[in-house]
Amino acid sequence: MECKVNWLGIDGMSFSAEVGSGHLVNMDGAPEAGGRNLAPRPMELLLAGAGGCTAFDVVMILKKARQDIRGCEVKLNATRAEEDPKVFTNIHMTFVVTGKNLDLNRVQKAVDLSHDKYCSATIMLGKTATITHSIEVKEA
Repeated sequence: MECKVNWLGIDGMSFSAEVGSGHLVNMDGAPEAGGRNLAPRPMELLLAGAGGCTAFDVVMILKKARQDIRGCEVKLNATRAEEDPKVFTNIHMTFVVTGKNLDLNRVQKAVDLSHDKYCSATIMLGKTATITHSIEVKEA
């Protein structure tokens, strides 16, 4: 996996990342850190990546289990350490899974498998953060 990050100029704290698949992602700092609030913060993208990684797993697992999944939303709430490095210390994920006649036990198992085995992003973040989750199943 490759990524190239470029600083976008001397008048701010904006950066552009070109990832290995050729896509671009912009990042910016908070105004109090010299940024102009033009894009997400790098740590916000890290949190979003973890949410995307685990949602990917849950959808894939439920599809393989022949569950009629119609939607999957993961809401993440994180806290960071007060001192540098300001790593994530707690992350709570709320999974809202929508479908037709979903089996709650299968949804729980999919979330557990992602958390314990498949999601490299959350497993890596779990080295510094306590990661918890809750699940809500909605009928489509």
